[in-house]
Amino acid sequence: MFALRTATATVALLGLGAAVAAGPVQAAGFALKEQSSDAQGNAFAGATAGALDASYMFFNPAALAQLPGSQLSANLSYIAPQAEFKDGAASTGDGTPIAGTANADDIGDDALVPALYFSTPVADGLTFGVGLTAPFGLTTDNENGWVGRYHALDSSLLTININPALAFKATDWLSFGLGLQVQYIDTRLSNAIDFGSIGAAVGVPGAAPTAQDGEAILKADDWGYGITAGLLISPTEQTRIGVGYRSQIKHDAKGEADFQLDGAGVGAALSGATGAFTDTGIRADVTTPASLSLGAYHELSDQFALMAEVLWTDWSSFDELRIRFDNPAQGDNVTDEKWEDTIFLAAGATWRPLNALALKVGVAYDQSPVPDEFRTPRLPDADRYWVSGGLDFDAFTWLRLSASYSHIFMDDGDIELSAAGTDNAFRGNLSGTYENQIDIVTLSTTLRF
Repeated sequence: MFALRTATATVALLGLGAAVAAGPVQAAGFALKEQSSDAQGNAFAGATAGALDASYMFFNPAALAQLPGSQLSANLSYIAPQAEFKDGAASTGDGTPIAGTANADDIGDDALVPALYFSTPVADGLTFGVGLTAPFGLTTDNENGWVGRYHALDSSLLTININPALAFKATDWLSFGLGLQVQYIDTRLSNAIDFGSIGAAVGVPGAAPTAQDGEAILKADDWGYGITAGLLISPTEQTRIGVGYRSQIKHDAKGEADFQLDGAGVGAALSGATGAFTDTGIRADVTTPASLSLGAYHELSDQFALMAEVLWTDWSSFDELRIRFDNPAQGDNVTDEKWEDTIFLAAGATWRPLNALALKVGVAYDQSPVPDEFRTPRLPDADRYWVSGGLDFDAFTWLRLSASYSHIFMDDGDIELSAAGTDNAFRGNLSGTYENQIDIVTLSTTLRF
């Protein structure tokens, strides 16, 4: 019974922690940086010190205090990740080879990520703003018959973050900002279940490893709450220094697990004998990380400006994830993640050949939080290097247009998972390499009124 309960938790659910990390390969961990076309043109260098339109409130709510009049800013990012699996090999815990596709062209799904911001003065020195963003998310999609199917099939994560904020301009050189985060999270993941191996381990007649596959699908969602805070210092008219903070948000995600049994009846026999592998409710604690950023912006002249950024993210809060099942036949499942805190570094420059036109460039280093030994096919994350460019055009006094493009180079993500690892007994051994890269195009329109 103990072995069967372990198999149920291990193979069927895989751990919601992997699901949360499912899609995003365009920023470290499962974060989405693509919240502002204007900031992306400089690879987000100086984003915490920027105050060029309402979208900068995402990085620092104090930026709202620097904006004249009322503004409505709409951003749309097209993100095209590529994650190709190469030279895959897999086997069960007893050494039986797992047949299937060993090379996958692309598991990353293209996605559109919107962001919407509004700001308006409400009193002397006081500005209100609100942002509607998706700070974490996207999807991966593996073939049903690939060699790592017991580790992952489909994975997805959606977040919606509502962020009202107030900024106060205390003096000509100092502004403060404080905001509330109201965040919705929705996640779905699936994986194949090797009923053949599980059945053979407990003596089910006719059970044969890798020959009787079922599937498990997990869905969970929740609302959570946090804050944003920041300050903006302008020691001179040409220089701004910003500090921004986004708190962690804890989610008590609730949902359900749906089991699809194999056609040969092995899974049904296991379920009937033990009560396991039946549809059930689930709960899991999911925390999106806190972050702290420092940005600087300096105008060398009316035409040239330089900017820099450093961002620390508390990914070490993602140490483990525990799944609790409503079905008493299934014990808690604990997935070790052991993620590490990360640093994002960026530098950029802006050239303004005309008063109405700004051309931007930027480069960045984006550190991955995933240790090599914990990398999984749900998130084959690795260090990445940004190269970005963009332009802003003031078409009218009331209309500003922005466009940006980024290419992200990524280190190869090697997979070396052992059946002896935590909860991998019936997922098996898996090795291979992910070759990753990402292209991002972002457009925005800002209306001033």
